[in-house]
Parts: sequence; C-alpha cells; structure tokens
Amino acid sequence: MISVSRFLSCAVFACVVSAATMAAPETTQDRKQKIQEVEAQATAKALDRKRRSDELLRREGVPVNMHLPAIEDETQVKVRTREEVAFRALALLTVSMKGAGLDNSSVQKIVADYGLAPQFTPDERRFIRDPAPSERESVQFSWRYEAAWVLLWSMGYVDQLGKPTGSCDVDAAIAVMRKRGPTQFVADAKLRPVSDIVEQADRICRYHWAVVEASVSNGKLGGLDPDVTMERHHALNWLIGYMDAEWDDVSTDT
Repeated sequence: MISVSRFLSCAVFACVVSAATMAAPETTQDRKQKIQEVEAQATAKALDRKRRSDELLRREGVPVNMHLPAIEDETQVKVRTREEVAFRALALLTVSMKGAGLDNSSVQKIVADYGLAPQFTPDERRFIRDPAPSERESVQFSWRYEAAWVLLWSMGYVDQLGKPTGSCDVDAAIAVMRKRGPTQFVADAKLRPVSDIVEQADRICRYHWAVVEASVSNGKLGGLDPDVTMERHHALNWLIGYMDAEWDDVSTDT
C-alpha cells in the first residue's frame, strides 16, 4: 500500500458512542449534544474501561486526553451480526485487493465466486465497477485492508490487534478468505464477546485523538500510524453501530 495520511479529514469533537442510545443526528451540534448525553450517563463499567485505556496509553508513551468521555458498556451497545461482519469483511478484502493492484478480471471473478455484488456499499460499488480507477481512489481503497483486519479479529480469525503502529499482515488476511468459500467463511466465524469489542472501541478513539492532536500541535505520535489508526477506528465504530451509520457514512469522532 502507498502511505498517504488521510486522517486529517476526520471530524474532531468527542469519543465513540453507540447507536443503542441514539439515532443519526443531522448537524454537528446534534452530534455534540448526543455525545454529552451519553457522557452524563456513563456507567461504572464504562468509566473503568476508560481508566484502563488511559493507563495503557500512558505505559505506551501515547498522549492521553483525560477529558475524552467514556463509551457505553457492553449492555448498551448494538454489535453487528456474524453474517453482517463476515460479508463486510469479504467486501473490504475485495476492494482492498483491487486497490492494491489486482487485475480487474480477477477482481470480478472473486465478486462472482463469493456472491459479493449485493454486499458492496455505494462507494465500493462504483470503485469495483470502474475498469480504470484513479490512483487516489486505488490508494484509498487499498487501506481497507486495515479495516478488514479489525473485522477478522472480531470473528476470531486474527488473534490480537495490538497497538496500531504499522500495517497488518495482508497476505494472512487474504489467506483467511481464499481458504474458504462464503458459506464456510461465515460458519467458521466466531464473534468475540461484546466486552472485548467495546474495549477495543474505547481504546482506538483515544489512540485516534493522540494522532489528530499530534497533527494540529506538532506533538508526539507515540509510535502510532495515522492511517492504520483511522481505518481501525472506522471499523470498530461500524461494529458497535456508532451513530447508527452505514459503512460509507461512519465517522471517526475524537
């Protein structure tokens, strides 16, 4: 993948909040208000999770913002189904392969073999159908490997995520897909406990805050990769139904 930082386009105002307690607000002010409402209702579990995340970041040398709110606990979030996650991962891997340079005929064969045509988002569908996408589009979609890696982790195909300091194992990600047809890919997926997913969702928004803060204040990145961090944040927000948004519309608020 070509390293191109895209995280600067992210909205900046607060941390992750799930769709369990909110519909998609229409304005920035609406979003801030919803985030403040959730912050005011933070449970003891949520506050404890925030504390663990902050302590981990300090140990790793990553800047911490004590004012970022806690997110909901596992009883309040709405995690996607196994089927939703599995087919989203397959779609992401396919657009990533095309973005990274896989020829169009091979891409179309994967789409047909895995029955992925209905699984692409509008943005992905336009890219998949374009026989000659721009280099910028290709680079953008090649980074979806990082988002797919998160979904593979959530289904037990990847052992751990770790700190977002570098690119995922692309060959391993592709191998998970190629070893299985679509039915087997779904059947072999075992969604992790909601508490594990929420733990990662809480942590990634704090990593992402550090990345955005470093970009505006020339501060320390603490070893974080900005693009990997943003892609993981996008995937985790989608997993917990942040702002009830579909994939193309998921925001990575920090």
